[in-house]
Order: sequence, then structure tokens, then C-alpha cells
Amino acid sequence: MIEMEDKPKREPSTKMSILVFTAAIMMILTGVIVLQFDMHIVLLITLGFVCLVSVPLGYHLDDLIECMKKPLGRALSAMIIFIFIGIIIASLIFAGTMPALIYYGLQYITPKFFLPVGLVLCSLTALSIGTSWGAIGTMGLAMMGIGAGLGVPAPVTAGMVISGAFFGDKMSSISDSTNLAPAASGSTLYTHISAMWQTTFPSYLITLAAFTMIGFSYQGGTIDHSTIDLFLDTLRGQFDMNPVVLVPLAVLLILNLMKFPALPSMSIGSILAVIAAVFLQGYPVKEVIEGLNYGYVMPTGVDMVDQLLLRGGIQSMMYTFSLSCIAIAFGGVMENVGYLRKIVALVVSKVKSDRMMVPLVIVSTTIGTLTMGEVFLSIIVIGSLYKDTFKQRGLRPEMLSRLIEEGGTLTQPFIPWSTSGVFITATLGVTVGEYWKYSIMNYVNPLLSIVLAMFGVFILREGDKKETIFAKIIKMKKKGIEKNDS
Repeated sequence: MIEMEDKPKREPSTKMSILVFTAAIMMILTGVIVLQFDMHIVLLITLGFVCLVSVPLGYHLDDLIECMKKPLGRALSAMIIFIFIGIIIASLIFAGTMPALIYYGLQYITPKFFLPVGLVLCSLTALSIGTSWGAIGTMGLAMMGIGAGLGVPAPVTAGMVISGAFFGDKMSSISDSTNLAPAASGSTLYTHISAMWQTTFPSYLITLAAFTMIGFSYQGGTIDHSTIDLFLDTLRGQFDMNPVVLVPLAVLLILNLMKFPALPSMSIGSILAVIAAVFLQGYPVKEVIEGLNYGYVMPTGVDMVDQLLLRGGIQSMMYTFSLSCIAIAFGGVMENVGYLRKIVALVVSKVKSDRMMVPLVIVSTTIGTLTMGEVFLSIIVIGSLYKDTFKQRGLRPEMLSRLIEEGGTLTQPFIPWSTSGVFITATLGVTVGEYWKYSIMNYVNPLLSIVLAMFGVFILREGDKKETIFAKIIKMKKKGIEKNDS
């Protein structure tokens, strides 16, 4: 057997890295937006291009495959959640849990307070179960049904759901991204969460106030009672609305509040939902088990109700799962060959002020997700790339982990080809172009963080005392008064 000669590998130059990165982004944008090709094919072509231009650097096919395997191995545990989300959505629909949430919500939530109440409910759900996707696929899906019945436009409801779900995901101690960010940055979980509260809490208040104001436009004569009655009659005719069907979701929330691992919690919730589907809804066991794979496939005859119910199952997640695999493989080559590292090194060398590190890290993480299509990989890459820089500048690692979440976890829904963008569109039936401006929390938080940094607020340095936002504001006012007095 002839062994292939192992040529020494060279790092790409900064110029080459910029050209490859720019070309990759242009290929993705042209393929998806201009030519409207399927994202899978576009990413595969782009992956092939990046591999091809890496050959002159000494990389063989086996080397490039190894570059792809490393991040895929790191992300596999997170990707398994895709499968369980498909199972939990299908089981909760069969059990009547999701229909019951819509049914009771239509009766007790008024249009005026639907958006702020829905925001809080989606936030608590994601905070409890530790995943924005799980919250979107359960409580978020129910909110879409309630919003439709109350006459609230789908993009508005979707923006509210996304804002609440990603807030809860970001602040949950059992969230993958919330644990991954401090691990990649050299921080710890609870110092990371504490640092995030500084900018996240005021951002959430702004978001809550905004949705409260938007909700006022749907009070009065905006309720379409015929639509609500149609929803209620259809759901009541298809499912037994006994409140017991809410037990699987309640157990799921309780288990996660107890910090029970996410996958076992989803498994227990699904098992309880299957039991409810068989004994309360009367579905045959074989039909329910098949439904866990293929989803709920029994139409009600009412199109707008079917759009909410005909979903779920493992197969419904395979589009996202396969896209994630390709995106992570592509990102692995970009990371391990060294293209991203070169670009970051160039940019950091131009930044002299610690304040400018805030927009730099946020934008870098967003670009990382834009390039790699997967926030988990972006978090790992950006955290490792900036960790030493923050240490050299005397900036605390929890500041870096906070910025990574603001630029990664929150901005990923705005990228149509990211796994989150694809999942949200597939689950809620609303495109990124329709919901982005209503996902208030997701852009207010990063922007507020940047604005505060320009005033020197929440620049966390080693040795500094930890201060609340109120203490920072008081200190700034005192400085202004002393300056005026002088």
C-alpha cells in the first residue's frame, strides 16, 4: 500500500484569509438570496471551494475531513436535541397538550395583554427547559395559535416568541450556549450569568414595555370572534380538553427547574405525553409511536388550525439536522485551517481602546455564525480566539463570555441559513424577513451593550469592584457634577 506523503502545512496569509472569507460569504449570499438555491447545496459548494483553496497550503482530503470531524464531535450532543425536540412536539400534540394551551389561551388571554403575557410565558418556558428551540416548539407554537385567533399578525407573535425564548435560553443555567460560552472564554457559569444580567435585565424591560405598547393596538374591535369560535370548535372536536393533558408539560417544566438534565427531562415529558395520547385522546399505541417519527398527520379540515398541528416528529427535524452537519463541517475547515484566526488577529491589532472590544467581539461572533451557520461553533471559535487578548488587556473572562452570548445566542435568529433561522421558519411558519423587526430583545440587548460600553459602563476589568447598573449611572452623574463645579 502506497502512503501519501505528508506535506508540511502552511498557515494562510492574512490577505488569503480575507479573500477566502469574502468569497465564501458572497457564494452563500448569491446562492441563497439571488439564485434562491437550497441552503444545503449552497453550503456544500462553498465547503468544496474552501477545501479546494486549502490544498496548496498542504492539506490533503484526509486532513480536511479531520478538520470537519473535530467540530462535529463537539457539537453532536447539542445536535441530538434536534431529534428530541421533534419527538416532544409530536407527543405533546398527540396528547392534546399543545391544542389545550391554545384552547384555554384563546378564552383567557385578551388581545391587549397577549404580547407581554406571551413574552413572559415564553421566557419562563425557555428559562425552565434551557433551550430556545424547545420553548419555541412548545409554548411558542401555542402562542402562534392564540395570536392567530386573536387577530395578531403572525410576524408580531413570532417576534414576541423569539424574544422571550432567547432571553430564557440565554439566562438559563441548563442551556447549552450558556454553559458553552464561559467554558470557551475561561469564565465560570455563575459569574457568566451574573455578568449577563447587567445588560440583559434593562434590555428585557425595554422589550416588555415595547410589546405592551404594541399590544395596545390590538385592543377594542380587533378580535375576530368567528375565528376564535372556529379555533375552539375545531380543537374541541379533535381533542379531549381535560386539563390533565397539561401534566406532561408541567412535569417537563418542574424537572428543568430542578436542574434535571435536558434530554432525560424531554424523554420523561414525551413518555407522559404518549400515555396521555393513548388513554385520554384514544389514539392507538402504534399510531402514536409512528407519529413520534413522522409527526402529527391527521388534518382537521380547517387550514389555519392544520398549519399549527400538522408538525413535529423526528423527520421534521432532519432538514435542520443535515444542514447543521454541513454548516459545522464548513466552519471546521474555516477554523482549523486558520482563516478565521488570521482575520481576528488583524482586527484586534487595530483596536486600541478596551471599549471598542465590545462591538468587536459582538460583531465577530455574529460574523462567525454568519459564516459557519451554527452558533455553538461560533461561540467556541470566538471564545478561544479572544481569550488571550482579554487576559492581556486585563479584562475579565465573564465580560468576553457575555459579549459572545450577545453577539451569538441573540443574533442567530436573524441569519436565514443558521440552524436557528431554519428551525424558527420551519416551526413557526414565518420567515426571517418577516419576524426580524419584532424580535426586539434580540437586537436591543447587543445594541444596548455597545452603547453602554461607549460610556465606559460594564467594561469589566480584573481587580475592579463589581457594580450594578444603578451604581454606574450614579458614578457617571457625580463625575458630571464635579466637572461642572470645577
